[in-house]
Amino acid sequence: MVSSPAIAGGLAIGPITVDVPVVLAPMAGITNTAFRRLCREYGAGLYVSEMITSRALVERTPASMRLIKHHESETTRSIQLYGVDPKTVGDAARMLAAEGLADHIDLNFGCPVPKVTRKGGGAALPWKTDLFRDIIESAVAGAGDLPLTIKMRKGIDSDHLTFIEAGKIAQGAGVASIALHARTASEYYSGQADWNAIGELKSVITDVPVLGNGDIWSGEDAIRMMEQTDCDGVVVGRGCLGRPWLFADLTAAFKHRAGLQTESSLVQPDLGFVAQAIRRHAELLVEFFDSEERACRDVRKHMAWYLKGYSVGGDLRSRMALVTSLQHLDDLLGELDWSAPYPGLAAEGQRGRAGTPKKTALPDRWLESRTLGDADRATVAEAEIDASGG
Repeated sequence: MVSSPAIAGGLAIGPITVDVPVVLAPMAGITNTAFRRLCREYGAGLYVSEMITSRALVERTPASMRLIKHHESETTRSIQLYGVDPKTVGDAARMLAAEGLADHIDLNFGCPVPKVTRKGGGAALPWKTDLFRDIIESAVAGAGDLPLTIKMRKGIDSDHLTFIEAGKIAQGAGVASIALHARTASEYYSGQADWNAIGELKSVITDVPVLGNGDIWSGEDAIRMMEQTDCDGVVVGRGCLGRPWLFADLTAAFKHRAGLQTESSLVQPDLGFVAQAIRRHAELLVEFFDSEERACRDVRKHMAWYLKGYSVGGDLRSRMALVTSLQHLDDLLGELDWSAPYPGLAAEGQRGRAGTPKKTALPDRWLESRTLGDADRATVAEAEIDASGG
């Protein structure tokens, strides 16, 4: 393949062509069918499920089987798998492929959450190169004709970087693309993403697309990342929290870059626009959960993100974060000033928890060797959590 697989402003991932080179990052508890459908209504891209644990999927737990379901409008069904056992991950990929449950599979090697890394999973796993290679090779074999991709971080911390070696291993194992969140596990989501690392990875990975992730808050950011790093596409996570119309901005920016339209426009929603998005999100959640009560519980966590920067009183914000039904939601939305204008930069930029740098929780003596020892195997086995979705 050529070194830059993007096609006419789009992106090729194996046999899949994405109109614009944009991927919705898997986010636990966020990127369920409802949120993916909402984002898709605003713009183009590849929309990936929240994390599905391989063990839970193979065991066909009710939660996992519900999370892998896609709406008929989701024409490219992308599922992210998490796992630490090569056989289990391979079996999960084989199940998805054999039963026609997905069109694309992504593997999670970027989770920095302590309950995962302290057992050697997530962002800690690429340090053990033999285990990392075995998992990818097993997953690629299980996926068969389905494109298998990976998402990873730079490494554990600045003294234990893994992304270049891991990228080479993944390319050699037959993945269809590699996404890099340009932070280490110890950085969590703090500070500024190191886009130079994306460019460094792109310079050594020439057979498959390299996607950049980290600090994409606008269409302008996405274009700037691609121009600065020469990456083939962007992965968007926290930037779309409470702002699913970011995908409209991204679509416009990339169409402008490809010469398909004359302007790259920024959606500047008034409060009425935001209110309608909240209502639509809630409707889709009711359909997903088949429960109005569960849907309202779920949409609560999105309220602060949706209302960021807008002039909404603290009392009303608090009541919206406790919504109990669609009628209750309608009543609360009715109290908003729908004519309130877009507040500018106050509504833009960082959203979601950034946290602060912290020492990554790791298994005892994990960093002493790049290969998996007997003690490591016992610890890693405990990281095969059986709950999907985070």
